[in-house]
Amino acid sequence: MVPLNIAGRPFIPWPMFIPVTFESTILIAGLSAGIGMLVMNGLPSPYHPVFNVPGFSLATNDRFFLCIEARDPKYDESVVTEFLNSLNPREVTRVEG
Repeated sequence: MVPLNIAGRPFIPWPMFIPVTFESTILIAGLSAGIGMLVMNGLPSPYHPVFNVPGFSLATNDRFFLCIEARDPKYDESVVTEFLNSLNPREVTRVEG
């Protein structure tokens, strides 16, 4: 049995797939950007060695914490410690991990 072609419609109507294709592309791009951002930022980070510092629990109440990591090749511990002490902090702690 041959399908009846009424009103000259095409057998495979490709224009009806354009909105779905566009919307799917936007969805996949948004999800890829979100997941890529999380992966590149190293998130979520459930553990960091700075969490073991005794005063860290006060950081969410009435204080804040500044963490400077030593991954940079230009990092010099004596310069960083001197700079931080010049800011008159309560405490400067070196964290291993």
